[in-house]
Amino acid sequence: MNGKHRTARRTVLACALALGLGLGVVAEASAGAPRSVSGASSDNLTRIADFYGTYIDAVTDENSGGLPDGLRAHYLTTAFRKRLAAWESREHANGVLRAQDVPAAWKVTERGTSAAGTTEAVVTLTWGGGVTTEVVVDMNRDHRIFRIGDTV
Repeated sequence: MNGKHRTARRTVLACALALGLGLGVVAEASAGAPRSVSGASSDNLTRIADFYGTYIDAVTDENSGGLPDGLRAHYLTTAFRKRLAAWESREHANGVLRAQDVPAAWKVTERGTSAAGTTEAVVTLTWGGGVTTEVVVDMNRDHRIFRIGDTV
């Protein structure tokens, strides 16, 4: 075998090896099933989940400006914002999160819907170390939160 054929065989072997390794990496990267999240703006449970997800992001992210307050103004009733401010002053904590820290994750579970169109949900907040707490959130038919409180 001359040098020219050996070089060609090495090149083919190197390309095949590189291609095989590349495909292995691609297969590993795409091994998990794609995730999806869905909702509807007309659904109170979706609205509660949207509020908590966005609110936690806004509180977590630096330079979020007045976004947390803007979200409160959009999602919470005026009367409840006043009660929440009083609770926060008394407890020295964030009334939406019922804590001084920001959770690492959240989950919203519907508890029920009344004949008047209000929705009650339990928001499970997961903190560092996997510790969880729960709050009850009530939303009216106009998609406004009128209560956040401890679970009963």
